Amino acid sequence: MMHHNSALWTGRLAPLAANPLVGLPKDGIFGDYHPSMSSGSQEHSMTYCLTTHVTGGLVFCSDSRTNAGTDNVSIYSKMHHFCWPGDRFLCLLSAGNLATTQGVVKRMQQDIDQDAEIHLLHLTSMAEAADYVGLINAEVQRNQANRDTANTNFEATFILGGQIGAEMPATYMIYPQGNYIHESSDHPFLQIGEIKYGKPILDRVVRPDLSLEAAARCALVSMNSTMRSNVTVGPPVELLIYRANSLQAGRYLTFSDEDPFYRSIGERWSQGLLRALDDLPRFAWESATTNLTEATENGGR
Repeated sequence: MMHHNSALWTGRLAPLAANPLVGLPKDGIFGDYHPSMSSGSQEHSMTYCLTTHVTGGLVFCSDSRTNAGTDNVSIYSKMHHFCWPGDRFLCLLSAGNLATTQGVVKRMQQDIDQDAEIHLLHLTSMAEAADYVGLINAEVQRNQANRDTANTNFEATFILGGQIGAEMPATYMIYPQGNYIHESSDHPFLQIGEIKYGKPILDRVVRPDLSLEAAARCALVSMNSTMRSNVTVGPPVELLIYRANSLQAGRYLTFSDEDPFYRSIGERWSQGLLRALDDLPRFAWESATTNLTEATENGGR
């Protein structure tokens, strides 16, 4: 939908879950973190979001699952993108307290709608944009904490990526305190949330000269690996591919767990790992012709 100053905003705040109460205040708190009704402990969902920066552009990928315990799983978008075609494109990925992340995105959109003195269209660099998001994040957390009596963790972490004018595309990880780090050519990807399961492929594969489409497939494999190892990270999977210097909204895709293309990505990666394992050098006592199937049938002897 179109907003003030012709900004195209495609982020979503409304929950997509069937439960109509999901996202509404509960004992003064809503979103990822809820006090347990029985013990007073806090359970929170995990998130996995990542972005990669290659010569051809930027790739953003995120899951959509949040929960307040094992019996209250819901779906929220963690990807919010803004575009003024021909001038700038920005994408924000979020992890952490859902009340905070929604508050940050809502404030950013209000600043655009009200043509505030500082908003995304007025900033001249991606570093300034990261500062802006960091300041809002810290302010929203303070406001949430001031109203809280349950010692809730309101922290949220963001990845901001995009391009403003002739500046090179860039990505930043913005911490709850408002400070941030920049990706580098030696480490051209950033992750937030449940990062450990999807990191190995990124470490081995992602490099600046990787094609944009290959980087996107790598992101989906990283997400698939995470979802297989942690059930609190779940579909729909959102993928956004931004081509460098286009200053357009990019190519946005979403995948359910049953999507044929997404399933094929996971299946072929698993098959490729098995073939790679079978191709590894044999121990001295093994037959040169022993393959993975034979070893499995013989109990590894």
